[in-house]
Amino acid sequence: MHIISNVSVITPNTTLHHSNVVIENGRFAAINPATLPAYPQIDGTGLIMAPGFIDLQLNGGFGDDFTESPDTIWEVARQLPQYGVTSFLPTIITSPLETVIKAQNVLKNQPKDWQGATPLGLHLEGPFLNPQKKGAHNAGYMQHPHETAVSNWSPENNVLLVTLAPELKGALPVIRTLADRGVLVSAGHSMATYEQAKAGFDAGVRYGTHLFNAMPSLHHRQPGLIGALLEDERVTIGIIPDGVHVHSSLLNMVWHTVGNGRLSIVTDSMAAMGMPPGKYALGNHQVTVDYHKSTLPNGTLAGSIVTMDDAILKMMDATGASYEEILPTATSTPAKLLNRPQLGRIETGCQADFVLLTQAFKIQATFINGQRVFQK
Repeated sequence: MHIISNVSVITPNTTLHHSNVVIENGRFAAINPATLPAYPQIDGTGLIMAPGFIDLQLNGGFGDDFTESPDTIWEVARQLPQYGVTSFLPTIITSPLETVIKAQNVLKNQPKDWQGATPLGLHLEGPFLNPQKKGAHNAGYMQHPHETAVSNWSPENNVLLVTLAPELKGALPVIRTLADRGVLVSAGHSMATYEQAKAGFDAGVRYGTHLFNAMPSLHHRQPGLIGALLEDERVTIGIIPDGVHVHSSLLNMVWHTVGNGRLSIVTDSMAAMGMPPGKYALGNHQVTVDYHKSTLPNGTLAGSIVTMDDAILKMMDATGASYEEILPTATSTPAKLLNRPQLGRIETGCQADFVLLTQAFKIQATFINGQRVFQK
């Protein structure tokens, strides 16, 4: 139990300056109460308090790849708070279904006395993808969606998000099954036409995986998946603002088209995040990483190396929007998508996952469940 004192707090509705935030039992207990309890105080003078970041698509980091080695999830999670990430979805790309089972089991066994970002559940990006838009995925493991494969995919079994191509044979009933279980279903790595995309939305797709990437380009007479995602207000759009995957002018266009209520920024970062240039794993591929991007030998982009704190700043640069305006794309919007209303907001009763930032929006400290897990 403690108090963050004299801090600027970004709440869902406004920024409260020179504020005192009381934290009890891992929750925000009060903001600017009339009388402060006699708890230890952490001085927030000159700092900004913002909700902790939520990354819906992270393939690995710090030299480790989740698909190659699911047992590294906890070690990567331990290091993520330095970038302001307090919860995330470890992403397993197209691989044998046994890899998914192994990753599910890893999440069932949290290490003793462990501190770090919370892996909320898995994002399964594959194997139900269109080989024509395989990106850095192994087409040899891709298959058509079928009920048997997803029989144990549910939030209770640590599967929260599934990316698939809605145009594939058998996709629509699988979408309905997963959505009925409370799994967030996303369209991605897809050749879907506009009509096929809308059929997927009608079946329960509510997200789009990394807009523009691994889907046909937008055409004025054939709007395809991109056009359907931009148009349909039932669907939230994921996008990678790393300065490589999407041109800044298109980040700006999408921002002014859908705003922060339907936009979720993700890193899609892989093993090389937080590491120097070199050769790294992504699934069963070896990728080459420089200071800006990661690629397969043929030049295909292979995930990202951006960190979430930097992705927010790049989104600000591209759009001219304020930090407060962009912040929901990495906090409350993904929390709402995952049906975790206690996350992503600084509000009385919510889980005390937050970051303390400088006036230049650089991470100074990260707290999870009210406990400091990173200090610069």
